[in-house]
Amino acid sequence: MGDGFIDIIFFAMIAAFLVLRLRSVLGRRDGHESGHRDSLAASSGAERTSDKIVRLPDQSTAAEAEEDTGGTEADSPLAEGLARIRRGDPDFDENGFLSGARMAFEMILSAYAEGSDEVLEPLLSPEVYGNFAHAIEDRKRAGETVEETLVGIKECAILEASMEDRTAQVTVKFVSEQISVMRDRDGEVIDGDPSAVIEVTDFWTFARDTRSRDLNWTLVETRSLD
Repeated sequence: MGDGFIDIIFFAMIAAFLVLRLRSVLGRRDGHESGHRDSLAASSGAERTSDKIVRLPDQSTAAEAEEDTGGTEADSPLAEGLARIRRGDPDFDENGFLSGARMAFEMILSAYAEGSDEVLEPLLSPEVYGNFAHAIEDRKRAGETVEETLVGIKECAILEASMEDRTAQVTVKFVSEQISVMRDRDGEVIDGDPSAVIEVTDFWTFARDTRSRDLNWTLVETRSLD
């Protein structure tokens, strides 16, 4: 076999390893302003509304996540929701969960821009995956490409938590800085600005059946502020 084929096998093994690491981190809880993103909104209504991990969260990451959660009032709806989740899943830890959610956020954005269905599908509910896949297919048919650069995440905080039957749901607010550009088949920019960093606020809801042996959380809804 030639060196080129060996390289392909090597990088494929790395990609598979990263997928498994992100699934394990979200499972253990250790863890655009651009118009083209409208097509990703979950069809559940309201406003408009991953698996790879490079490393397990270290102490600095956990401390950062703890700072992001802010002070949760003991008698607030959020505190009550988190308490109900912990009763259903004693291993749940919000700081570890946020560490994994940060990584999922980055990988899902990257996979969407690259059109990587195989990365997206395990991380998303069937409904959300359908919306993402439909947008990717439309983009391919039109010969359009997306360049998505996540400059950084400024805020990652749990806004809502609830238990419905035995299904835990956690909504996370992400405030990030991004460079988002869409190009046509000729490479001309049709949306966004490759030299502009924009601030984007997203609200992502993750869910998990606490009765299941599958420890993975999936993204079940996305919303964005325009």
